[in-house]
Amino acid sequence: MAEPETETTIVASCVFQYKVDYEQSKQLPIDKAIYSDIVSAGGHLWRIRCYSRGDTEDDNGEYISVYLEHMSKSTSVGAIFDIFILGRDGKSPTWDTSKISRTLQTFEINGDKDQRDCWGWRWDRFIKGSILEEDYLIGGYVTFLCAIMVIDDSPIPLPPSDIGTHLGCLLDNNDGTDVSFIVNDETFHAHRAVLAARSPVFRAELFGSMSEATIPCITLHEITPATFKVMLRFIYTDEWPGEDRLEDSSAEMFQDLLAAADRYALDRLKVICAQKLWEKVSVDTVATTLGWAETYNCQELKNKCIDFFVVEENFRTMFTDGYALLVLNFPLITAELKRRVRA
Repeated sequence: MAEPETETTIVASCVFQYKVDYEQSKQLPIDKAIYSDIVSAGGHLWRIRCYSRGDTEDDNGEYISVYLEHMSKSTSVGAIFDIFILGRDGKSPTWDTSKISRTLQTFEINGDKDQRDCWGWRWDRFIKGSILEEDYLIGGYVTFLCAIMVIDDSPIPLPPSDIGTHLGCLLDNNDGTDVSFIVNDETFHAHRAVLAARSPVFRAELFGSMSEATIPCITLHEITPATFKVMLRFIYTDEWPGEDRLEDSSAEMFQDLLAAADRYALDRLKVICAQKLWEKVSVDTVATTLGWAETYNCQELKNKCIDFFVVEENFRTMFTDGYALLVLNFPLITAELKRRVRA
């Protein structure tokens, strides 16, 4: 008797670009990687490692190696990863298998992740460096287009998780709330257990020896009601609010939310805020964004801002008020910028 076919279902996907300063990175030693921003797909966090001179001495630094790294704590996921290099016209190239083949892999993460430094899938010889330089390099940079598709290939498809929806309804209806927060005369009701489960800071405040553990209403300072509202919903749903719920999408809002996420150790929310701030970066705002990235330890956002800064046509026009404050408050960063520009 033939076994029934297993149906593969894509439950979530993410498409993003990863731009690499190839001229700089190829000066790195073999087995030295540079990293993309962390992205989210299917409730899992991922990033790309790029080894501009490969990850093994056997190839003598002639090949580019690419590594998809799974960053979450969960130890089992099926995913398809698709990556290619954008052509010089900004579009995907016509595939020539004599030069580069499309990379498409399905893999499973199983076992005790604590026993490993990282977990994912790699392509040791993704493309030869000489071919990349000849056909794909643009102004010293190479741009990868990446797609991650989280899959479910079980015989009986599993519906997507709806715990975020249920907890969001719990927040909306105020059922069983046992703590309140006052922010600029606005009151927000919440559940101690949910907050403690999601944030170690809230756990220490609400169940530890601090005074907040014994009082039903807590007054918060240095945060706006709009920021606290978005953060609270993220705590319950683990999702960025839809446009119908996001009352303010300004850079200032994302800056305030980044500070709040850092204060309450909401690491995934920090990454999302960093992504939102990067989307709004311009010549006028990059200095301010770089200062926020340094203040709240957003290394990937900091790297991207510095890369943006040192482009010659950008650097010439960046002497703004934000840049003056950057020079005043972060002298080490400005020293690094000057070194990069001279290089």
